Amino acid sequence: MLTNAQIIERALDRIGAGYVFPERVPVIDGALRRRLAAGEYEGLTGAALCAAVTAHLQEACPDQHLRLLWSDTPRTADEGGGQAAFRALLTAENQGVRRFEHLDGNIALLDVRRIADPGSGAPAIGAAMQLAAGSDALLFDLRACRGGSPEGAALWCSYFFPDGDVHLNDIHDRPAGTTRQYWTAAHLPAPRYLDRPVFVLTGPATFSGGEDVAYTLQAHGRAVVVGERTRGGAHPTERYPVTDHVTVTVPTARTVSTVTATNWEGTGVTPDIPAPAEEAPGVAHREALSRLRDGRSG
Repeated sequence: MLTNAQIIERALDRIGAGYVFPERVPVIDGALRRRLAAGEYEGLTGAALCAAVTAHLQEACPDQHLRLLWSDTPRTADEGGGQAAFRALLTAENQGVRRFEHLDGNIALLDVRRIADPGSGAPAIGAAMQLAAGSDALLFDLRACRGGSPEGAALWCSYFFPDGDVHLNDIHDRPAGTTRQYWTAAHLPAPRYLDRPVFVLTGPATFSGGEDVAYTLQAHGRAVVVGERTRGGAHPTERYPVTDHVTVTVPTARTVSTVTATNWEGTGVTPDIPAPAEEAPGVAHREALSRLRDGRSG
């Protein structure tokens, strides 16, 4: 069994090798080593140790994707850095599509809790958009969306643009030294949702991939964001095993919008129409009805 010092050493090695902003690594490294030398982790084990280290990581570097995670179940060799577990979670959660509702005034509400990878999620995403296809306005509820796949975020966004010619954003990957462009998809399994109002509902729980969709649609002028400011996590992340029960999550890349030349890291997505998260559906519904009466499509 590894000591706490060895666990922290392994985590710091992974952070040093992959963190997207290498200039911040000495600050992170020094902060944890000072706390370790001061005996702050003595007596801590399991989830308590991981929670303490995570708090100190984010205090030294305010990046909410930078975490030490505990699992009561031992990690197996075939879990692929957590990807298999995430795929299983998406399968159990209907690829993130939680609920569809047809509201008064022929307005659709689509509640999405995870952003699925297109490889497994495209049929469910297409089915959801097929249900919304005949509506006159859409409320895209991401208030409880906790993240997911950048490719999936691009797929969701693709439904709101006319073709595959929209360059949405880029992701710069530090370990690979590469930049990947994300464009709208040219072919989709369901009708595109065009020339109709779209309202994205957000709250303080909206995070990562959910923020990607909200930020991108807002930046490109394709949706109005209604609700509260989101959490502010814009860095795609890799998971690395430290022990059979401990994983360190390391942001290895950063997203850059083609419109704003920046992202939502640390700031969150700012709503166009501020409202308490629990009131956002009603506020957006009333706004949608108003725009439809006035003949406004955006």
